[in-house]
Amino acid sequence: MINWLYISTGLFLGWSLGANHAVNVFGTAVASRMVRFRTAALVAGVFVILGAVLSGAGTTRTLNTLGSVNAMAGCFTVALAVGLTVTWMTRLKLPVSASQAVVGGIVGWNLFTGSPTDTLSLSQIVSAWVLGPALAALFALLLFRALTFTLRRAKLHMMHLDAYTRIGLIGVGALAAYMLGANSIANVMGMFVSAYPLSELPVAGIMTISGTQQLFLIGGFSIAAGMYTYGERVLATVGKDLYKSTPLSGLVVILAETLVLFLFTSESLEGILLRLGLPTIPLVPLASTQVVIGAVIGVGLAKGGRGINYGVLLKIASGWITAPIAAGLLAFILLFFVQNVFEQRVVKQMEFTVDRDVLEELQHRGVDTRALTPLLGARYDGSSRFRESLEQRRQWTEAELLTVFAAAEVDSLRVDSLVVRQSLDTALTSPSQRRALYAMHGRIFAHRWQLDRALAVADSAWRVPQGPGADAAARNLVGLRKELYGLLRVK
Repeated sequence: MINWLYISTGLFLGWSLGANHAVNVFGTAVASRMVRFRTAALVAGVFVILGAVLSGAGTTRTLNTLGSVNAMAGCFTVALAVGLTVTWMTRLKLPVSASQAVVGGIVGWNLFTGSPTDTLSLSQIVSAWVLGPALAALFALLLFRALTFTLRRAKLHMMHLDAYTRIGLIGVGALAAYMLGANSIANVMGMFVSAYPLSELPVAGIMTISGTQQLFLIGGFSIAAGMYTYGERVLATVGKDLYKSTPLSGLVVILAETLVLFLFTSESLEGILLRLGLPTIPLVPLASTQVVIGAVIGVGLAKGGRGINYGVLLKIASGWITAPIAAGLLAFILLFFVQNVFEQRVVKQMEFTVDRDVLEELQHRGVDTRALTPLLGARYDGSSRFRESLEQRRQWTEAELLTVFAAAEVDSLRVDSLVVRQSLDTALTSPSQRRALYAMHGRIFAHRWQLDRALAVADSAWRVPQGPGADAAARNLVGLRKELYGLLRVK
């Protein structure tokens, strides 16, 4: 029950996100009076849940690499800080980005616990925040011009045009809601995946719902509830004040947003690009508010740039800067109080050691280990103490710290062939991979990378694939390794 209490802040965050981001799905449609609010909210709610459950894994994986909140009390606190930030800015009628608030909250947790921040993942997320609105503006401009050109040639009767537009708004709004759920569920439940994995749930003997999908399901319901109960309050800012929407421009805005969310969310598209040997688009949770505003601006530019309220645009942009800073500071403060006043464990303290094996591994990874030699044989409880000891000896980049932490973290793993036979999904492994595991029965490893290396030596199928088009296979292998760590960890 206490774990479900912790998850309640994630549900609160989902409700806040739904209330704030309803405008991103059907704001222009409702503002143009082509679709009633409650009808749009109901359709969007159904599809946002489907998107979260069926397609939410890609962006969640990227967000977790930024920082893995590993204790339920920590997840509760960070989600509460983010939810309060989003709700506060919603009450100010600012369509703030929940994605940016979540990133700020996770970085705040990293700072509080002394954990390194994955700057590569952070740079991918931030660059997507910039690229997303730009692409949306370009798509909206081209779509609007193509649509107006087509309509001039078609010469539809006004009644027929209204009917087609209304159908289009509902259909495209449903697609936008699906992509919003797939892209944004990482913000709502992504941080809980590592700390509270649920058991698989069989359904009527025909399918199985994974623990992650169960979290995504309840998170999707919370987003839908926010849309339906509180989403109407933010409609005025984007749908009316920023640009005077028409039904056709509303259709174009939603379609442009849907295309951009698809590009940054779809694992299927990523797989196609990999097979063709083309560069892939990072799967990251976008600031969908920025995306829809970029689309609104693109329509405005297609009409000559007249009618855009740049004062409202600047007001909204200020929220983009304020949200991550406010969420990060609030998360840091709340974590202090939850840990020291309420005596809850907000972080699972990991143990770190610097031994000769760790030094050799770091040298193999290209890290200068001269500053680590005096620490040989030392052990540390908690990332904060380990980081403090490291920084006393020289300055490190976040990328270097991330590598050192990964190599020095202590984890007790014991290979048990019986556990492997009973619990490891045979569909995820090849016969040669399982034979390599069985042959290691009884071996104990103090670091996860030692197990990885031993498996790679035993069978080439355990080696991370390299080269063009290997990204998806590499991610699958990393996921398989994480499952294996959980099975072999000595409790």
